[in-house]
Amino acid sequence: MSYQFSFQYLAGCSQTKARAGVFLTPHGPVETPRFMPVGTLANVKTLTPAQLRDTGAQMVLSNTYHLHLQPGEGIVAGGGGLHKFMGWDGPMLTDSGGFQVFSLSEMRKITEEGVTFRSPHDGQIIKFTPEKSIEIQNTLGADVIMAFDECPPHTATRQEVEAAVDRTYRWLKRCISAHKRGDQALFAIVQGGVYPDLRSQAVEALIKLDLPGYAIGGVSVGEEPEKIHHIVQVTAPLLPPEKPRYLMGVGTYREMVVAIASGIDLFDCVIPTRWARHGTAMVGGERWNLKNARFREDFTPLDQNCPCYTCRNFTRAYISHLVRSQEILAYTLLSIHNITELIHFTQRIREAILSDCFTTEFAHWLTPGE
Repeated sequence: MSYQFSFQYLAGCSQTKARAGVFLTPHGPVETPRFMPVGTLANVKTLTPAQLRDTGAQMVLSNTYHLHLQPGEGIVAGGGGLHKFMGWDGPMLTDSGGFQVFSLSEMRKITEEGVTFRSPHDGQIIKFTPEKSIEIQNTLGADVIMAFDECPPHTATRQEVEAAVDRTYRWLKRCISAHKRGDQALFAIVQGGVYPDLRSQAVEALIKLDLPGYAIGGVSVGEEPEKIHHIVQVTAPLLPPEKPRYLMGVGTYREMVVAIASGIDLFDCVIPTRWARHGTAMVGGERWNLKNARFREDFTPLDQNCPCYTCRNFTRAYISHLVRSQEILAYTLLSIHNITELIHFTQRIREAILSDCFTTEFAHWLTPGE
C-alpha cells in the first residue's frame, strides 16, 4: 500500500546513530532529520502557506480528531482534499486522533472496539475505532497517516501500559485492514511507557507487519526529560533502518539532538507557535519573553544569524511593542521566527551529519547537565 514512498539513507555519524536521509512522498521530498510544524486544524496558527513555506517547512501535520469535529472530513474532501483545502502543496501527515481522544480522561470510555467520548464542542457522543480513524484519514488525504493507538498517561502502572501495548498492536492490524489508499503511507506507533522491555516487545511485534514508517509515541506526556532520552535511546535503534523514524510530540533543542543521536528522523511539536502566542521567542536554545523591559529599546534583530523574515525586517523593540499591545502581528512574526529556528536547527544538524562533525558541533546539547 506504499508504492510511492521510500527512505533514502545518505550518511551517518561515525560516533552516534545519527543519520541524514530523504523521505520521498507523493508531494515531494522531506530532508531528514527534520522538524515538522503542527497545523492542527489545517493551518499553522497565524501563518499563511506562503509564510510557512518561507520558514523552510517541508512536511506539515494536521489532526484527525480536530478536523473530524470541525469542519468534518467530508467538507475537506469536498474542497479537494487536505492539501488543496488548506493551500499547502507539500507533504502532509495526519495524527490518528488517539492522543487527543485519550487525553479526554473525564469524557471517554475505552473498550476493545474503540473509544467513545463526548464532543467538547456540542456534547455529542462520538465513537472512534481504528477503522473510523483510518476512514477519516483516507478521506482527508494526507501523505502519511498514523495508526490509531492507545496512549497511556505517564502515571499509568506497568500493567496498564502492558495492556495498552497489546491493544495498540491489535488495533494496528485493524488499521491495516481498513486502509484503502496506496498514495498514503500508514505508520505504526510504538508504545510502552517508560519500560524498555515493553518498548522492545512492541517493536518486535510491529516490525513484522512491515509498514512504511514507524513512530515512537507515548513520550513527552509528562515524564522527566531524562526518561524520554532513555526510552528513545533504547527504542530507536530497534526500528528498521530502511524506514523513516518519527518521534511524536517532541520539539525542544536537547530532546531533538539526543533523539537524532539515537537515529530519529522526524519531529513535531506545537511549542513554537504556542510560545509565540505567549510572546516568547526561541533564540539559541533559550526562551525570551518579549514583554521584558530589556527589549523595549533594543533595536537589533531577535537573532542576527536567523534567515527568517522576522529577523531580516524587524527589531526586538518593535516585536516587544506588538506583544505588549497584544497585536496579532506579534504572534505571526514570532511564529515565523520560532518555526524557522527549529527547522534551521535540524537543518544544521543534518549538514553536520553529512560532514561527520555532529558530535563536535552539537556537543553542548549531547552533554548531560549542560
